[in-house]
Amino acid sequence: MHFAKFLEELRFSAAGAAATVLCFSAPVQAAESPLVAGGDVGNAPYIIKNPDGTYDGFDVQMLKEIARRLGRPGYQLVDQQWSGIFAGLDARRFEFIMASTVMTEKRAEAMLFTEATHDNDYRFLSLKSGPEIKSLDDLRGKRIAVNQGNVYDQWLTARADEYKWEVARYAKNSDAVQAVLAKRADANLASAGATTWTAVKNPMLKGGLVINSGQTKGLAFRLDDTELRNKVEDAIECMKLDGTIAALQEKWLGVEAGPDSITRNVQAGYGEPGLPGYDPTPHTPDCA
Repeated sequence: MHFAKFLEELRFSAAGAAATVLCFSAPVQAAESPLVAGGDVGNAPYIIKNPDGTYDGFDVQMLKEIARRLGRPGYQLVDQQWSGIFAGLDARRFEFIMASTVMTEKRAEAMLFTEATHDNDYRFLSLKSGPEIKSLDDLRGKRIAVNQGNVYDQWLTARADEYKWEVARYAKNSDAVQAVLAKRADANLASAGATTWTAVKNPMLKGGLVINSGQTKGLAFRLDDTELRNKVEDAIECMKLDGTIAALQEKWLGVEAGPDSITRNVQAGYGEPGLPGYDPTPHTPDCA
């Protein structure tokens, strides 16, 4: 599928890609260069901006560890609004997307994915002083804030006629959360990890209904960058085997990884089985 058509179909705004002017080509991936990744800063707990301007969070700690295992001298995170992040990847403003990306067949036709790093359920967020959200009927006719263009936006939009809710789209999920706090929206929909973290950190908010999506998240690369995808996946597999990703998930997402969790188990081949771009060639990661 042509990339421009892919962006149009998902309503991703190319204008968001103007957030950064960096361009990268093959030499940037040299071992002497920092590992450069794109991410949506402010999407807590994945990428958090500290008061001193530094970044932290699940994705940031993953990026730092991947750079170390690849032998790269540090890392750089390029702040890119989600609505323009795929266009930013295509424009080579960064080497890959570090923001944990839900893997779908349509997306995999335009990008290469690693194997899954963790699961992705959805969860609603609302004011603690408001009514409980126990079913979708509780949101009938309500206004729901969401980060523009992501899978939660698409999920809400697909059900808008049925439940008569209004989808309010924001450039960042942090802005969507602020809309709930300001009573400009009745609820926010995001990943279960993001919602749970936000509710714990803000006493005015609470988590509600969880949607078991059956989806998983991984890292996204350009279609022509199989070599880097495979190198990063080797690092990810080692991080699964030694428990690094499981520890980060428990710390940042509040979810303990059991022995059968995708965060602990390596899948055969490179990429996500069943999706375009998957390479079933057997390999053993060098975790020395």
